Amino acid sequence: MTRLLAGHRLPSRRLISQGVFSPEVKHVNAQSIYKSPEGEKAIMDVYDSVLARWPVPYQVRTVSTRHGDTFVIVSGEEGAPPLVLLHGAGSNSAFWAGDVAEYSRQHRVYAVDLLGEPGKSAPNRPAWDGPAYAEWLEDVLDALKADRAILIGQSQGGWTALKFAVYKPERAAKLALLSPGGIVPDKMSFIARVIPLSFLGKWGARRINRLVLAGQPVPPEVDDAMTLIMTQFKSRIGTLPIFTDDELRRLTMPVLLLMGEKDALRDADKIAARLGPLVPQLTMTVLPEAGHALTHTAKNISNFLEISRRK
Repeated sequence: MTRLLAGHRLPSRRLISQGVFSPEVKHVNAQSIYKSPEGEKAIMDVYDSVLARWPVPYQVRTVSTRHGDTFVIVSGEEGAPPLVLLHGAGSNSAFWAGDVAEYSRQHRVYAVDLLGEPGKSAPNRPAWDGPAYAEWLEDVLDALKADRAILIGQSQGGWTALKFAVYKPERAAKLALLSPGGIVPDKMSFIARVIPLSFLGKWGARRINRLVLAGQPVPPEVDDAMTLIMTQFKSRIGTLPIFTDDELRRLTMPVLLLMGEKDALRDADKIAARLGPLVPQLTMTVLPEAGHALTHTAKNISNFLEISRRK
């Protein structure tokens, strides 16, 4: 349920003043995952306005994979240790705009648009069961020549990071999992509240935003962007598969679990209780007043990366 959270004020559309932005990159014309072509264009316009104010110099790449073309925003010094950012469902890599400057100080950062979400990657939605998402991320890392990378994922992006890490643990240097799926079942109370709200247009969408964010304040422009996606994008229906104990035991790398104290979708205590006995290098941090969609977490994660580097 994570939505687009730019992490800073969204500007009006204008020519880019920094970075390397390629207007020639074609937007995916995927009416099947949007409610209308106009809705798709509106979402892409917001995304482009965030890219126009990306806080560090960057390039964009579209790489081919066996499961569809994938859009990547590349920041940081070439040759620095690779770090991959994976946003949540109903979102795109604009989610990371508020944190990418911190990560780019010491890493080559790749913000990757997930397939089938309201970004610039292919609209197809591979099955969650089976190896497709691990294969997809493997192909992305191969194309980027990132043999071993730090993976940071929010919600479904956290599930995707886990999917790859249990598939190719030798290629995941460290994991930072923000409200990840696939550890324990989601709270039915959240689903019961969201379903009726989803039929109530913009008013219902804004109420869902409040559930997802809990006590975290966001600028009105970010709330508008979240509402736009919720009302113009066809969210994927289904449940992320739960990882087995044997799969989770493969996570021998340093792992940070970052949860919000008021996460309406996932139970932090239950997730920690399950991961604790299975993941030997687990660190957990609970953010007070935070909800499911965690914003401005770069300092927490950078501290984890530095401490785990020293060990």
